[in-house]
Amino acid sequence: MKTKPLASALLLAGFALVAAPAFADVPPIGDAPFNGTLKIAVDATDLAHRVFRVNETIPAQPGPLTLLFPQWIPGHHSPTGPIDKFAGLVIKANGKVLPWTRDPLNVYAFHVDVPQGASEVQAYFEFLSPQDPRQGRVVMTPEMLNLQWDAMSLYPAGYNIRKINAQGSVTYPAGWKAGTALEVASTSGDTVTYKPLTYNALVDSPIYAGKYFKRVDLDPGAKTPVFMNFVADDPKYLEMKPEQIKPHRELVQQMYKLYGAHHYDHYDFLVSLSDKMSGNGLEHHRSSEDGVGADYFTEWDKNVYARDLFSHEFNHSWDGKYRRGADLTTPNFNVPMSDTLLWVYEGQTQFWGNVIAARAGLWNKDETLDMFALVAATYDQGRPGLASWRNVQDTTNDPTIAQRRPLPYRNYQASEDYYSAGAMIWLDVDGKLRELTRGKKKIDDFARAFFGMNNGDWSVNTYVFEDVVKTLNDIAPYDWTSYLRTRLDGHGPLIGGIASHGWKLVYTDKPSKAVKAMESRRHAADLTYSLGLSVGKDGSIGDVLWDSPAFKAGLSPAMTIVAVNGKEYSADAVKDAVTAAAKDKSQPVELLVKNFDAYKTVRIDYHGGLKYPHLIRDTSKPDTLSDLIKPL
Repeated sequence: MKTKPLASALLLAGFALVAAPAFADVPPIGDAPFNGTLKIAVDATDLAHRVFRVNETIPAQPGPLTLLFPQWIPGHHSPTGPIDKFAGLVIKANGKVLPWTRDPLNVYAFHVDVPQGASEVQAYFEFLSPQDPRQGRVVMTPEMLNLQWDAMSLYPAGYNIRKINAQGSVTYPAGWKAGTALEVASTSGDTVTYKPLTYNALVDSPIYAGKYFKRVDLDPGAKTPVFMNFVADDPKYLEMKPEQIKPHRELVQQMYKLYGAHHYDHYDFLVSLSDKMSGNGLEHHRSSEDGVGADYFTEWDKNVYARDLFSHEFNHSWDGKYRRGADLTTPNFNVPMSDTLLWVYEGQTQFWGNVIAARAGLWNKDETLDMFALVAATYDQGRPGLASWRNVQDTTNDPTIAQRRPLPYRNYQASEDYYSAGAMIWLDVDGKLRELTRGKKKIDDFARAFFGMNNGDWSVNTYVFEDVVKTLNDIAPYDWTSYLRTRLDGHGPLIGGIASHGWKLVYTDKPSKAVKAMESRRHAADLTYSLGLSVGKDGSIGDVLWDSPAFKAGLSPAMTIVAVNGKEYSADAVKDAVTAAAKDKSQPVELLVKNFDAYKTVRIDYHGGLKYPHLIRDTSKPDTLSDLIKPL
């Protein structure tokens, strides 16, 4: 791990503070290597019950032993280790069952006394995966599974996870094939044993396996291979055309041209084409988990706006896995992370996810401009919370605060806006770099300087805020500290990057193709910038913009619109009502709504017509946005 002296001091101070809490009885983390190898055997064959069964051998010495279930999961940025689905723990040594106790102040810690004469313990337990999405991500179906090692293992407290060796093996349902960054050591029947590596790297190497499987080479003939591994609900969803694979291959090349280096010895996209297993997007150093709908290829045009998932997660191999905020780089999975730099980790990745989607051809230019318009509108009018009481920096606390639970008024609470607000800040940075250097430098130069070193290295290279500022100053001297802090800590619109690139954000009564596609996909009506609400296919109100006309009229999320102007609700009916009210100022938009078991009529005095965001050229300035998104 490469850590600056200041970051090292901060981390060590943090470790000392949290590794030995005042009440929880958990050994502090030492620097000694762990003696031996964790051997984790997973039986993943119980598809009927969706249960993973784990048999783990843990080298140990006689005396007190504390075993930890991972709590702070990389990529989640939060204490979301699924301890609620951990069950059936039995610990043995020399064939005898040992009593264990859970730490009452740290429920992820299990204490056991290892008897004399024992050199290891065996831990047996089950991971009871969700039966329904309301219980969490569905990770096992009759056709596929997603195995994440943090949910399949315990590890000994007191050690740095990078100094613990581990080896995993999995017994799959008969005939299934698996995709993973792990390398196979041996196969016996349906059981695959993988080569040993550090426990940290094992947890960073999940598995997608399935009955219907296909592997596609994204960089044929390359010394450093990149593959896409697909599992599907049905074989028909594995049918893909060469022109559909082409932009995914170009994605790899555009990333290489951007950074000039890569940080893996091989890379595997793990892709589920499924409407059964929950969707997912999770980054790893040598792989990514990418869950899209079953019809991603078979309904290619309808899924256009799902394609940036791949550019986003792939980018994380550089940004988030290799270069990582020092306060996110912890010595084990039970030391709290600090998320202060997520506006770089996720914000710049969100930015490059969009830009590289365009450069690779996953999106065409019009689709890219539509997406930039939607994001810009969000940070122009769609986040009243950021305009009043919160700032982007504070939203980096949201993985711990909300842990991605549904929120009543997300637009006002501004949850996890470091993603897209961060992307808008980085678009702004690109514009400023171009301005300062008269077009000679741009954000590509920052990307290469900050992420593109040490080709092939896949350790962790940490940074702090000052490193970001220094790299920007090396490219174009400026008061970057104030520039960034104003945008991170202040309030108000974050659309300066649109103007600096020669474009304007406008609102018209015609939805963009992006809005139409999303409304069609979700069977919804997006009236965020007119009435101030979004509505699902059954009339259920998904969100109400704070202080919007709909809010002031008394509407709130979870109400259901039953009728519009006396007629049964439909998306077209409510849009027609908004249009009619714009033509006749005396006519409100009248909605019959259901709130729990009560019905009431709500009249919205709004006459501004339908409003949808678009980008149009500002011909007084050069069009550098088109330059930004063109292929390298």
